[in-house]
Amino acid sequence: MPDFLRTTVDKFTFLVATDRFYTSDGVWVVWVQPQGTRRVRVGVTDFMQQHNGDVAFASVKPPKTTLKAGDEFAEIETMKVTIGLSSPVGGTIVEVNAALTLKPEIVNEDPYEKGWLAEIETANWEADRAKLLDPQAYMAVMQSQAEQELKS
Repeated sequence: MPDFLRTTVDKFTFLVATDRFYTSDGVWVVWVQPQGTRRVRVGVTDFMQQHNGDVAFASVKPPKTTLKAGDEFAEIETMKVTIGLSSPVGGTIVEVNAALTLKPEIVNEDPYEKGWLAEIETANWEADRAKLLDPQAYMAVMQSQAEQELKS
């Protein structure tokens, strides 16, 4: 279980896991154990899942799909919106979370653990990592987004 940074905006509390990296769009990436392998797991942040509502359907590209960082790797459908998710890394999808087929709401219930979307064998981790945010930087981006949303 990861440690979390925690913030409250208005009446909503958001968690940011401290053991992974992030995109400003709310996609996280973490090493699959053992750390140092080229395999990473990706999913959506607590803020993203709270902001967009209950997940009704999650569709992830199948294993063996080759991606560049920024390519769409999944789509999440909620009652509010359908969101295309961009891959935080380049590589090949090697596994998709099978639990999403029967229980897509697991993304809302446990976005940092059981609600992961895919595992990717990275092609160039060092280059991709340089473009990602650490937990503190993502927390700042997320807080800004939440506060802007509150003003709207």
